[in-house]
Amino acid sequence: MKPRKRQAAGTVVIDGIEIAWELRREAHYSSFEGYKGMTFSARAVSDTARTFKELILEFPFPERKPGKPLEKERIYPETIEAAIRQAIAGGFDPTSRGRVYIWLVENTA
Repeated sequence: MKPRKRQAAGTVVIDGIEIAWELRREAHYSSFEGYKGMTFSARAVSDTARTFKELILEFPFPERKPGKPLEKERIYPETIEAAIRQAIAGGFDPTSRGRVYIWLVENTA
């Protein structure tokens, strides 16, 4: 039986802008792309019908410890907020429109 997909979502307020985030993909291995880490989607929330640019946060693949199976990473909202702040400092504007903005999160360990 296929394991159930983990659900993770939340909101964070950065510089007065409410940003909603959710887990898009777990860490996995792909024969085409190799090892891929967790991926999150973040977008500014508004009461109006206007849509905003989406931010894709790509985390690095977790390091495996020899002799131990790969466990699912824990999701901390503080880590997601820090990654969103990194992307904003790197040029992402959450209230703009346009193409998806992909941000490769640096390994914090």
